[in-house]
Amino acid sequence: MNILYLLIPLGLVLLGLAVAAFFWAVRSGQFDDLETPAMSVVMDDDTKPAAENRRKKTQGSEPGSDPYSDDD
Repeated sequence: MNILYLLIPLGLVLLGLAVAAFFWAVRSGQFDDLETPAMSVVMDDDTKPAAENRRKKTQGSEPGSDPYSDDD
């Protein structure tokens, strides 16, 4: 029974911190745009990944100069 004297105030403090964190997130704009980040996952990206662009820039004109090719 004595543990309740510790747990109830501790629970109220944690509840207060959670409510404060929620209101901070609302005021700082964390919930302004909920749809665009979710849509960016399914949007088609026309640019090539940076690794492919780097590979093409470092690739020489000689056959076999590409370390990633299977020309062996």
